[in-house]
Amino acid sequence: MLKPIRTVLTAAFLTIATAGVAAELQGGHPDTYTVKRGDTLWDIAGRFLKRPWLWPEIWQANPQIKNPHLIYPGDVISLAYLDRVAMTPGPREEAPVTGIPLSQVEPFLKNLRVVDEFKHLPYVVGLEEDRMRGTVGQLAYVQGLTGAQPGQRYAVVRPSLAFFEIDPERCCARTPTQVPEDLDYRGDITQGMERIWNYYLPQEKGRLLGYELMQLTVGTVSRGPAGESDVSSLVIDSVGREVRRGDRLVPVEAQPYDLQFFPHPPKQQFAYGKAKVLAVADMLSTGGPRDVVALSVGSRDGVDNGTVFSSWRVGSTAIDRVLVGEDRTADTVTSGDVVRLPDEFAGHLVVFRTFEKVSYALVMDSIRPTRIGYELKHPDAPY
Repeated sequence: MLKPIRTVLTAAFLTIATAGVAAELQGGHPDTYTVKRGDTLWDIAGRFLKRPWLWPEIWQANPQIKNPHLIYPGDVISLAYLDRVAMTPGPREEAPVTGIPLSQVEPFLKNLRVVDEFKHLPYVVGLEEDRMRGTVGQLAYVQGLTGAQPGQRYAVVRPSLAFFEIDPERCCARTPTQVPEDLDYRGDITQGMERIWNYYLPQEKGRLLGYELMQLTVGTVSRGPAGESDVSSLVIDSVGREVRRGDRLVPVEAQPYDLQFFPHPPKQQFAYGKAKVLAVADMLSTGGPRDVVALSVGSRDGVDNGTVFSSWRVGSTAIDRVLVGEDRTADTVTSGDVVRLPDEFAGHLVVFRTFEKVSYALVMDSIRPTRIGYELKHPDAPY
């Protein structure tokens, strides 16, 4: 598992130019390690590296390892010398080990997606026996499902949030203005009580990043418009959240997640305030290990699945009371009377699903909770 970075590492065995940092072996490591069935690259790297997200660069730098994505059970990794990592190939009778298998993280993931628009999608206009809610085994009646044929499967999704860019000068730790932009059953912004996410936004919202669609369940079309009715019938046939009027339909994704994730640092350094935590799934504002968080950067920013970030509480701006005393208020002091406190490390997170402007990540470890508005940095950032 990931280890928090508390100090700058100096005793290094290999310089990784692409990351601009050096990897260091864990203390007390054995001279060799034999890869076993069930191992993952993340697990192996975590056993002998203090920064396991650097395993691709380390192993690619060694000619003995032709492909760092193809490490096999029986391979012997030599750790005897700090200036090299050698490997003796073993038999090739089993499948190679992988990064982080989907099976290890899937129970914690949320089936969420981000779209630029959703009001054109087919929507639930009513439910069997005029119910308020529908569940597995019941019928939902759908408007706008043009050309649907019996047997076709659709995911039922609910527009839940509108994401906006965060202005670092007006947001979060410095000027906390809580503006939940939940969406009602029509997909319009509301201040309703049925809130799955909660997050901070600046007083003046930035550009729209997209709308979040939360998958509720899956259903199968049983018939199209017939007789006096101009709606299609959908049988809810998967256990999930209850369906209500206004929920939308999208085609089922055969494989919404990658089957495995190969952790790596961000491809670029973001300007301070660009990459932040937008929201925490199923929480008000705070998350911990195995919670899902939404990030304000996506594929257009070079973020892909497996990208590792560290999250940081943004340092507060405080009045220097030793200098000015206890009676002065914020509007009566000058810039020379205030100090910016340092950012505080919270934990590490790994991106598992990426859209153009927003991505979702899983918190892997933390020494303090990860909150909305926290800054995202390189996983090795010392401050």
